[in-house]
Parts: sequence; structure tokens; C-alpha cells
Amino acid sequence: MSLFHTLFDSARKRIAYRRTVNAIRNMPKEIAEDLGVFRGDATRIATKAVYG
Repeated sequence: MSLFHTLFDSARKRIAYRRTVNAIRNMPKEIAEDLGVFRGDATRIATKAVYG
């Protein structure tokens, strides 16, 4: 993979990570509870979702 593709992929993943973290942190408490999600675990959940 070229350097450009590597950088582009890293940037794309970082954007997806930040969006996921923000979505979880800003989720209404009731919805988070229904989904079984603790908003304090947003970074862990986003890391697993985006980076595997």
C-alpha cells in the first residue's frame, strides 16, 4: 500500500473513531440503557468498532 493510501486510511479511521465516540457520549441516557451501553465506555467501544 502506498504512503498516500496509508495516510488516507488512518485519517478515515480517526474521523470514524471521533464520530463514534461523540455519538455514544451524546446519546440520551434512556437510549444508552436500552442498548446496554455505558456512555463512559465510549472510547473503548469506538476503538473496537473502528480498529477491530
